[in-house]
Amino acid sequence: MLAYVFWHWPQSTVDRDIYRADLIAFHETLRANKPTGFLRSTVFEIHNANWLNTTGSAFEDWYLVYDSAALDPLNEGAVTGPCEQPHNLVARKAAGGTAGLYRLRTGTAEISNSRNALWFSKPEGESYEEFFKRMRDICPERSGLWGRQMTLGPTTEFCLLTADEKDFGLTGQHMSLEMVWSGG
Repeated sequence: MLAYVFWHWPQSTVDRDIYRADLIAFHETLRANKPTGFLRSTVFEIHNANWLNTTGSAFEDWYLVYDSAALDPLNEGAVTGPCEQPHNLVARKAAGGTAGLYRLRTGTAEISNSRNALWFSKPEGESYEEFFKRMRDICPERSGLWGRQMTLGPTTEFCLLTADEKDFGLTGQHMSLEMVWSGG
């Protein structure tokens, strides 16, 4: 399972509530017109992400797909046909954006109940085998560990999504997630 994660924020002259409503309308249209291999999307609002070119809040869209073969149909389907107009409405109001591709490494892909994210790097000196075993042991139920693929993305190597904030003994950037929309 893969997640295409897209961060974006509205222009300063755009009403945030209108931007948010347009974003929800886009995701609802995408859900009603699912491209091949697309499972569902979830949108969070986040604050102070150190990898974004904005000081305010931003939106974090998670698009879950079966595999990499589903990326082309998602890329095409999100901007054509019934999704074209809702997509363009949001895109014209965006001040900027960036994205990354992540693979579920352990845990659940059910991200709609996530309220916390920890973006971090694998501790130095720990093998991947040891790291993944430790993460399987300490990750709470209903959490998911996502790993950046092919160094695509502006973030650190891993993202741990959880329903509750917990200290895992890992150093990274903690983000509170405010649910905006979930299609799953």
